[in-house]
Formats: sequence, C-alpha cells, structure tokens
Amino acid sequence: MKKIISIMLVIAILAVGFVALAACNDKESVKVIDIKLTEEDYAFAVNKADSELLAQINAILDRIMSDGTMDAIMEKYFAGDPNAVEGIVSATPDASKNQLIVATNAEFPPFEFKIGNKFAGIDMEIAKIIADELGKELVIDDMEFGAVINSVNAGICDVGMAGLTVTDERKQSVNFSASYFMASQMIITKAGDTTFNECTTAAEVEAVMKSLTGKKVGYQNDTTGQLYITGDEDWGFDGFPNLTAVGYSNGAMAVQDMLNGNIDFVVIDEMPAKFLVKSYNK
Repeated sequence: MKKIISIMLVIAILAVGFVALAACNDKESVKVIDIKLTEEDYAFAVNKADSELLAQINAILDRIMSDGTMDAIMEKYFAGDPNAVEGIVSATPDASKNQLIVATNAEFPPFEFKIGNKFAGIDMEIAKIIADELGKELVIDDMEFGAVINSVNAGICDVGMAGLTVTDERKQSVNFSASYFMASQMIITKAGDTTFNECTTAAEVEAVMKSLTGKKVGYQNDTTGQLYITGDEDWGFDGFPNLTAVGYSNGAMAVQDMLNGNIDFVVIDEMPAKFLVKSYNK
C-alpha cells in the first residue's frame, strides 16, 4: 500500500511540474486594436536659423519619395525582418570634421532602434542618405525622446529624427521638413482582452475608454500618445481623466508592464505598435 501511495505521489509531483513548465513556456501574446485614433504627420526638426539645411533636406526627401527609394525603405521595415538589416555605425563627434549630427531616441522601432552598437530604422536610413548626399559624416546622438527638440533648438544637433509628430507647440522651437509619413495612435492589449472587440471606429473606442473605471493605460513619455491620454487643447484631445495614465521611457517597457499585470493597455503610434506586437508574439 505504501508503495502504491509513493508512486501516486511521484506521479502527482511530476504532473504539477509539467503544468508549471507549460505555464513558463506559454508566453502570453498581445494584439493591436487596428483602429486609427488620430491623424499625425511625421517630419524632421531643424533649427530655425538653418534655412539652408532645411531646404536641402526637403529637396532630398522630394527625390527619394518620387524615385521609389522611400517606398523601398518602408517596405524593408514594414514587411520584411527589421532585425535582419545591417545597421548604421555612427561617427564620433568631432568639431574639426564636416558632420551631420542627428538627434534621435533609438527606442521607437521601426523608425529608430539599435542592433548591437549600430543604428537601424526608417529615420536612420534616411539620415544616412541625407548625410551622404551632403558630403557629411553621420553622427547619431541617442537621447531621451523629450530632449530631441530641445537639442535641435539649442544648436547641439543639426536635425531631429525620431518619429516626430508635427505640432504647433514644437513649431515654436524648430522648423519642420516636409512630411514623410502619416501616423496615428493605436491601442495594444493582451491577446485575450475583449474590451474593444465590438469597436469599429475611433469614436466607439473613445466611448469605451471613457466608460472604464479603475483602469491604467501606458504611453511613451513626451509622445502624442501621452497627449491623447492626458488631454491637449491644441490637438483637441479631451483626454481620459477616468483612467490612470502611466508614462514609460519607451513602448516596449509599457507593453512588458502590461504583460506583468501592472497596466491594462498601451496607447502608442501605429507602426511601433505593430512592430512591438510582432516582436512579442514571435
């Protein structure tokens, strides 16, 4: 009898172990609510005193948007495997050299991110094209997103390239190039979350968000996602005072915190949202 009980105990322990192992291997997936909540123009920021550089950038943008170069770059990152790209090496800042210093926040894939010590992304590839055509070495200065506009305004960097949305407030500090991408805000939730399942329009999503209580929503600091959640008079965003807004230094941290159960969903730009979901669901 003791032998039978011992065998049963061993079986029970093994069963618990297998369940625990399965739980560890069962990575929770995430999804994008594929409804555009806003409409925004991305552009590059240039110091107000440097009209010559602004004109040069606009001329290069016009060319690469008309000859198919821009489409090829977009296709590489939107449809291909962004992590398979080679990446770009930044030169070391040197005042004695002819350099183009670009301010970015390399935590906003697929527009800018790092592969080891190299930079990759749509904006970074365009930066390399601009630097090459101007006969300059490319220096990429990776900083907090909120510092990008200030660094250009102060003349520390020549151009801000960080998935920057054009806003009236930012226009007071810098000039913007022609727009090269139309963006929008979207929501990321856990794959099993049904909160927005019945929504088909932005108005319906916002109505659901306004009805929620006791929920926490994450965003990347100093981005349009923050303005959308907390409210902004210039944009006409009412915000959602019924929700607890939680800021993060990047979108990946916000998504991970959602998976950890600390927030309920994340609001972030469309393409970074889709990139993050694709990465987490591998």
